[in-house]
Amino acid sequence: MRSNTVHHLRTTCRCCDSTRLSRFLSLGSTPLANSFLSGPEQFQDEATYPLDVFFCEDCTLVQLLDVIDPVVLFRDYIYVTGISTTIAEHYVEYARTAMEVCEAGPDDLVVEIASNDGSLLRHFQGHGVKTLGIEPAANIADIARSSGVPTIDRFFNLETARDVRREHGPATVITANNVLAHVDEPKEFLEGCRALATDDGLIVIEVPYLAELLERIEYDTIYHEHLCYFSVTAMARLCEAAGLAIVRIDRVPVHGGSLRVYARPADRFGHHQPDIERTLDQERRDGLSDLGRYARFADAVSSNKQSLLDLLRHLSDKGQTLGAYGAPAKGNTLLNYCRIDPGLVAFTVDRNPNKIGRYTPGMHLPVLHASELEKRQPDFTLLLAWNFADEIMEQQQTYRSRGGRFVIPIPQPRIV
Repeated sequence: MRSNTVHHLRTTCRCCDSTRLSRFLSLGSTPLANSFLSGPEQFQDEATYPLDVFFCEDCTLVQLLDVIDPVVLFRDYIYVTGISTTIAEHYVEYARTAMEVCEAGPDDLVVEIASNDGSLLRHFQGHGVKTLGIEPAANIADIARSSGVPTIDRFFNLETARDVRREHGPATVITANNVLAHVDEPKEFLEGCRALATDDGLIVIEVPYLAELLERIEYDTIYHEHLCYFSVTAMARLCEAAGLAIVRIDRVPVHGGSLRVYARPADRFGHHQPDIERTLDQERRDGLSDLGRYARFADAVSSNKQSLLDLLRHLSDKGQTLGAYGAPAKGNTLLNYCRIDPGLVAFTVDRNPNKIGRYTPGMHLPVLHASELEKRQPDFTLLLAWNFADEIMEQQQTYRSRGGRFVIPIPQPRIV
């Protein structure tokens, strides 16, 4: 393992401080999923880190123990939420539902943690409330401010929460989408949310759902930015530790299946709602508290890798040309674990201008503009951004009408 960035290894669970941590999956030594390279001169010195996944036998939290300095991961970020129409539609529903739950008005403040380019907060602004984004990536925070979304350029923690409350007042609604999994101290993060919220404030947290990851073999959603993988059981325990009660959970389809957790201060709202307890019982029955379930998942991951490689190699041996669509972080986990390089898949395409013209980490596929798919017309295209399959295939009607076909790798490789 070569390393030129800050990296350390945890020895205790993030939720309960237990040392009973069992590794059940290793995806190899892997570069950072968003560390795209500008040219071949950078290939030789590329840093890699273990991508090993552990299960806490005391609280059941699934997590990585290898931690990369968040400044390295997030200060200059290249993922922008506003590019996807699927995410835009998701945010319309998100803001509407949160407003219905909390009944906020024009004097109320909505704060989003890890607010990216402000796409979600703009929908909240449409409901007439005050908004504030907290976004550590300076380049992305600039985009949000230029679009009219007030944004603070900081990492979120308990200190940030107290500073924001002093300057802007308490928040009626706090949203945190696909960020809780990124933080090394999730309990402190939730304590910060509690400190920033009003006495009856609503804290809405969206995370990919561990049950979906296991059932759909979504191993490509595992990468160094995602330190934790949440079941309702683990989420409930974290909320309890931070003084929060879960009042509602929605299952939403985004990112391969996610949980939207609505929590409020426990000293005002008491315990988790009864239907949350029923979900905890169901997770126990489904084996999410049993290490054996995770061993079976690891076997399924290995089988998926072999099936995907068999399919791609069969197509290549028949003289079929292969490209890929998308340059998401998850795609880089899949490419590196399966060792899919330009000798098998010549290139990938994407719509994100921050990635076009660069090379994927590890396997070094050149990232071209999405329009190149039609120009190059590969016979088959590996859909790395499979969670946006409907949107992408709708956009690529011309490619498909000319005979182009997609290979969707998850949960089982298939041609569409």
